[in-house]
Amino acid sequence: MKKMLALFLALLMTCCVFAGCAAGGGSAEPSAEAPAEGTESSPAAAATEAAGEQGTKDTFKVGFSAITLNGDFFTTMASELQQACYDEGLVASPEDVLVLNANSNTADEIANMDTFIAQGYDMIFVDSTNPDDIVPLINQANAAGAQVICIDSYVNGGDKVTVVYSDNKQNGRKVGLAFAEEMGDQEIYSIMLSGVKGNIAGEERRVGIMCGVLEARLGITEDEAWELAYQMNDELIGNGYTENTDAKFVIAGQGWGNWNIQDIMADANDLIVKTYGKLNTIFAENDQMLFGGMQAAEDAGLKEGIYYAAAADGEKKTCDYIKEGKVVAVGENSPVQIAKLAAQTAREVLVDGKDPTSYPDTVTTDAVAVTKENVDEEYENCF
Repeated sequence: MKKMLALFLALLMTCCVFAGCAAGGGSAEPSAEAPAEGTESSPAAAATEAAGEQGTKDTFKVGFSAITLNGDFFTTMASELQQACYDEGLVASPEDVLVLNANSNTADEIANMDTFIAQGYDMIFVDSTNPDDIVPLINQANAAGAQVICIDSYVNGGDKVTVVYSDNKQNGRKVGLAFAEEMGDQEIYSIMLSGVKGNIAGEERRVGIMCGVLEARLGITEDEAWELAYQMNDELIGNGYTENTDAKFVIAGQGWGNWNIQDIMADANDLIVKTYGKLNTIFAENDQMLFGGMQAAEDAGLKEGIYYAAAADGEKKTCDYIKEGKVVAVGENSPVQIAKLAAQTAREVLVDGKDPTSYPDTVTTDAVAVTKENVDEEYENCF
């Protein structure tokens, strides 16, 4: 009996030792560093793990004040931004990015920003209605602890991280260069269909077109062409007319269309009547207004002899028109690429801890003019 009792006590002590090792060295549950086989962490969880000791939250409160949701470009950018923020691990689902529509109205934009600030959002994306009016709102948001990334439209200052958009000036310039080559020595007698008065992106686009045309036709340097182009723009804004006789380049009128087909129709119709018999070119600052100009020209019986080009955006419909020979060129302003770049920048700030003041004033996607020569190659970037 004594031998059996001793053996029992020895076995009991051995079990206690092994139990103590298991308690101090690990857990029966899978660790955060080694997920159980067959499980897959969400992008938000992966972002938290990648942040390491920074203590990043699982998800963030992210909002987007859209300038408008009228038009494929803007609806695509909003949905792609939601998806990109999810892909970057900022939110638990794409729908968690709250999209508010400013309806191209400053009062609505103020209300949107006030909502984000009052509810303690971490990251606010904004496509601004006005480059100056948005600045105090950006500063208020920043003071409340939110980071602000402007997208698509330039902003004049403020405590923003940066402005993420396509290279409007170079897109426009490349379109102008391509258009001048297509026209040869023929006079360009045109009208310009513009978005919103005071919008910097729109100005950069139309001045870019002027720069490209002047550079090609006058054989001058790019810098010289930009100087002349801005002079032409000032004349167009001030007088509704501008020309460079040496370049055989006339812009005989400017219409304003709020970036969409419906709102440009009235001005486009008026300008076509005004220039009837001379008009051979319609320029636009985006595809939607170009479509309005094409419709207005057709309504006026101008089915032949009119050349079309847009400084942006590059919808599939426009690219199809390029394939058919109905449109000469369009600048590639991809809402998908802008959304991805903006979300990537937000992740760098919120998750990676990058200094938000370290970014340049603008971060741009690559400039491309889509023409008949490269439309097949660039078609996948159309939307």
